[in-house]
Amino acid sequence: MENRKIRVGITHGDINGVGYEVILKTFSDPTMLELCTPVVYGSPKVAAYHRKVMEIQTSFSIVNSAEEVQDGRVNVVNCIEEELKVELTKPTPEAGKAALAALERALADYREGLFDVLVTAPINKHTIQSDAFHFPGHTEYIEERVGEGQKALMILLKGDFRVALVTGHVPVRDIAGELTKELIMEKMEIFHRSLKKDFGIDNPRIAVFSLNPHAGDNGLLGTEEQEVIIPAMKEMIARGVQCFGPYPADGFMGSGNYTHFDGILAMYHDQGLAPFKALAMDEGVNFTAGLPIVRTSPAHGTAYDIAGKGIASEDSFRQAVYVAMDVFRNRAWEKEISARPLRKQYYEKRDDSDKLKLDSIEEE
Repeated sequence: MENRKIRVGITHGDINGVGYEVILKTFSDPTMLELCTPVVYGSPKVAAYHRKVMEIQTSFSIVNSAEEVQDGRVNVVNCIEEELKVELTKPTPEAGKAALAALERALADYREGLFDVLVTAPINKHTIQSDAFHFPGHTEYIEERVGEGQKALMILLKGDFRVALVTGHVPVRDIAGELTKELIMEKMEIFHRSLKKDFGIDNPRIAVFSLNPHAGDNGLLGTEEQEVIIPAMKEMIARGVQCFGPYPADGFMGSGNYTHFDGILAMYHDQGLAPFKALAMDEGVNFTAGLPIVRTSPAHGTAYDIAGKGIASEDSFRQAVYVAMDVFRNRAWEKEISARPLRKQYYEKRDDSDKLKLDSIEEE
């Protein structure tokens, strides 16, 4: 593996939110520059404005291109030619346009191999919409632009606590219709592969949530468990994936059972993210699995309510940088050892003890 600092591409997100605050605070610690080389895609003038308003001491260098970045400093690539008006706490079309400009420039540079991993500061999903951006969020846009035909999976994580979503930014009324056996299997396969490749877990254990309360209560409260979720799980088990459930989300999280698994597969956005953010918001990280690019972001949004006050915590953004670097190293290591595999010396013994008894769904 090449022995050099990892280059972290960073998009500035919504200029009226806390994006620049958490970026500048993260790299106010000089030890961060010993670990990686940050390449911030945005506006040097806006960065300077945020730095002055919140009295953050982080210095940065202005570069015209990512080809000019230097180690040991924060590099800011200017992506916006015109003057930008910063209106802290307010969603504006100008801020959305600036967020998209930074994202487009970053992805173009990624395709040229000018940085290694991408960390995105929060955007406003409404103001960024345009003819060039008609997606529910970062994940879907990045999947189309640099996914190379592969499918993305949203994973929220803090340490060993990892939650993935079968459906993402989908209206609640449409969730049941979106869920299919094939979709659940697709997402579980991506999750399983990511746990192995990106996080170095040899034989991951995945807990699967039900869709309905009480896991459907044997069909009384819904039939998606028997008709969709359990058949998908049975087939994945036959393929060697260790998956367990389906568990009612409330009892599973309330009892602390999530600590016994390497990952949790939730059926929809708030089912997975509400408990995750309640338990891990401050240092939570959003990781986009399944794509060639390594992309992370903080678990929080633009936080307009505290923008400009200097009180936003940078912990989640810093952890996003750490996770991106860890995944990059894990992938490089996996690629290296796969290129020179050892001859298999034995056959793994298997029995039926780990197989899930799918016909005995616990009732509450």
